[in-house]
Amino acid sequence: MESNDPAVVVADPPPGVARLPLVCDSPHSGTRYPADFVTRVPFAQLRQAEDTHVDTLWAAAPRHGATLLAAQFPRAYIDPNRAIDDLDPELLDGPWPLPLNPGEKSRLGYGLVWSRIAADEPLYDRPLQTAAVQSRIEKYWKPYHVALFAAVKRAVTDFGALWHLNLHSMPGNAYEKLRIQSTRPLADFVLGDREGTTCGPELLEVVEATVRAHGYTVARNDPYKGVALIAEIGNPARKRHSLQIEIRRPLYMNEATREPNDGFAALQRCIEATIGAVAAHVQLQLGRE
Repeated sequence: MESNDPAVVVADPPPGVARLPLVCDSPHSGTRYPADFVTRVPFAQLRQAEDTHVDTLWAAAPRHGATLLAAQFPRAYIDPNRAIDDLDPELLDGPWPLPLNPGEKSRLGYGLVWSRIAADEPLYDRPLQTAAVQSRIEKYWKPYHVALFAAVKRAVTDFGALWHLNLHSMPGNAYEKLRIQSTRPLADFVLGDREGTTCGPELLEVVEATVRAHGYTVARNDPYKGVALIAEIGNPARKRHSLQIEIRRPLYMNEATREPNDGFAALQRCIEATIGAVAAHVQLQLGRE
């Protein structure tokens, strides 16, 4: 399964590499800005929402038997890691045709369609047309979900099990952006399993051990527990394991310019080792069934 849709790129293992029921997706690394994405903030500031380069950091995943998906559109335009009803009605110029259920992310301005980049920086100077938001859903949110859940379904159908890594990066001031008072330093990696509900502990332990062995710090569910995608996909009782992985951006890039820094290569080596360890874990689990 190969896809190069305007919304999403899907890469399967290359010839000669056996496919595993391992799906990795980067929903926030898109850098192709649609022409109708017109905001009141400077473009450089708008880019602060991106998980820039995350898809490149994890580019080795198909060589280890995984399917890798990467969104091509920016998350601030429409966020594929949000439920379709997690939309702030105050953003719209008219009624929405279906019931809405805006949650905490929408309250912070980071729902299905973002309303701000920072607490005091609204994105738009006027409400969005309802039809325009519906178009974003049809052209970008839905194709991403179709591609991701096709990969999930294929893994479950062919193997009876799934391991899913939901890939992200986080700003160096993540606690501040989330309005969380914390005396703890932000970890290099944050592993989110929604407090143990979306994957078995073995997957989390494999990732944590490999990352720590490369000298990085790790936290669990602090401050990110995982959002819509792992909540929908993960079900350990049904052999569906879904883990969110957040990486602190200053490890690998300049947050102002979005350019890779001197730590990029070392981090990419760590990530490839992590993919290899997860792939070995998946193969071991399949052999036990």
